Amino acid sequence: MTLWWIGNVLLLLAVIPVLVALLSRLLGALERIRAAADDALAGGVAVVGDLETTPDLLAETDRTIEAVADGAVRYAGSVSKLLG
Repeated sequence: MTLWWIGNVLLLLAVIPVLVALLSRLLGALERIRAAADDALAGGVAVVGDLETTPDLLAETDRTIEAVADGAVRYAGSVSKLLG
């Protein structure tokens, strides 16, 4: 019976404080992970908001490329007439 009481005292004085300390560290790490995940989510939402105008920008880019290509073809034709 005496060994039983010694085991209980050891449990209360040694094992339980260690478990509480480990649990505290675990919960702290979980809170940091949650904060990082929230920041990543907020950044992702901001990126999605910025990408909503992308189709319009791509259409404008296509028009600009066509205009530059037409100008380059006209320029090349003029140069070829001068050199030819």
